[in-house]
Amino acid sequence: MHRLDLNVRMDSALNAAVVAPTDPSAPQAASPAHAAPVLAIVVPTFRERDNVAELVRRLDATLGGIPWEVVFVDDDSPDGTADAVRELGRSDPRVRCLHRIGRRGLSSACVEGVLATSAQTIAVMDADLQHDETILPEMLRAIRERGVDIAVGSRYVAGGGIGEWDQGRARISRLATRISRVVVPERLADPMSGFFMVRRDVFMESVRSLSTLGFKILVDLFASSPRALSFVEVPYRFRERHAGESKLDGRVAWDFGMLLLDKMVGRWVPVRFLSFAMIGGLGVIVHMGALTVLFRTGLSGFGTGQAIASAVAMVFNFLLNNALTYRDAKLKGAAKVRGLLVFMLVCGLGAVANVGVADWLFSEQRQGWVVAALAGILVGAVWNYTTSSFYTWGRRGR
Repeated sequence: MHRLDLNVRMDSALNAAVVAPTDPSAPQAASPAHAAPVLAIVVPTFRERDNVAELVRRLDATLGGIPWEVVFVDDDSPDGTADAVRELGRSDPRVRCLHRIGRRGLSSACVEGVLATSAQTIAVMDADLQHDETILPEMLRAIRERGVDIAVGSRYVAGGGIGEWDQGRARISRLATRISRVVVPERLADPMSGFFMVRRDVFMESVRSLSTLGFKILVDLFASSPRALSFVEVPYRFRERHAGESKLDGRVAWDFGMLLLDKMVGRWVPVRFLSFAMIGGLGVIVHMGALTVLFRTGLSGFGTGQAIASAVAMVFNFLLNNALTYRDAKLKGAAKVRGLLVFMLVCGLGAVANVGVADWLFSEQRQGWVVAALAGILVGAVWNYTTSSFYTWGRRGR
C-alpha cells in the first residue's frame, strides 16, 4: 500500500507538471526533465569518461516517474571526463558537472556535490557501474515512506553479494568492516559501502564535522552525526567495472586509517599532523639506516654520512608526505621539485629549532635530557608541519 501511494503521488506530480496552462501569458509549467529534482545522484569521478553516458542512460531507464538529476563531481580528469559530462548536459539538463581544479578526494567531492544540488534526497554512487542503479527507487521508498535517515546499498545482507571478488579483496573488505565498528553501529552490515541515499537535513546535521578523508564517506557520516542515525540496508550484488581502471591502491588503506584516527582523536590533534609525525618517525629509521651503511662500511666519515643521511631522510619524508599526508594537494612536475627544495629548507630550520630548544631546556632550565630532547623534537615537528603546510603544500606553495 505504501509503495502504491508513493507511485500515485509521483505520477500525479508529473502529470501536473506537463499540463499546459490555459492562459498563454502564464509561466509555462516545467516538463519532467526540467522539474525540481526529488532525487539527486552525486557521482564523484576521476578518469571515467567512458562510463558517464552509460550511467546516465541506466539512470533514465530506472528512474522513470521520479524527477531526478545527476551531479558528476570531476577532479579535473586528464581523460576529459568533465567535457563528456558537459556534452551530455547540453542535451539533458538533468546532467550537471561540478569541475574541481586543485582539489582531490572522493569524500570531499561527495560533500561538494551534495551542497551543489537543491534536492532533498541525495544518493551517492560510483561512476563505474559496479553499483546497481535499479535499487535506487527502493532506497527512495525506504526514506520517504519509512522515514529512515539513510538507505544503504548493502553487499552483506541477504540477497546481496560481492560479485567476482578474489579471496584477498574479500578478506580485506571484511577486515575493514570489523575495524570500522570502532565508530559505526554494530548492526550496520556494510559500513564500507560507497552506495547510499540520505536525507538532506540529516546530511546537513553532520556536514561541518565530516573529515572528508579518503573514500569512505558513509563511515564518516555515521561517525560524525550528533545523534544515532536510523537506517535500512537494501541488498544488491556488486558488479564488474564497465570501463576504465580501478582507483584502489595501497593509499586507500592509509586514508581509511586516517579517517578512523580523525574520528577518534581529531578533536584534540589534527589527523594530518599525526600522519606527518608518523612519516617523520619512519624518516628517522631511514636516516639511521643510511648513516649505518655510509659510516659503518667506511664509505664516508661520520660528519659526511650524517649530512647525506639527513638529505636522504628529507627526500623520503617529502615523497611520502606528498603521496599520503597531502594527497589532496599533491605536487607534480616543476612544482614537486620546488616543493622538495622548500621542504628541505623548512626541515633544516626545524632542526635548528629542535636543537636550540633542547639545549636551552637542558643547559639553562636544568631539565632532564629526556624531557629536553622530547621538547626539542615536538617543537621541530610542529614547526615542520605548520610551515610545510603553508609554504610547501598550501596555496602559496602551489
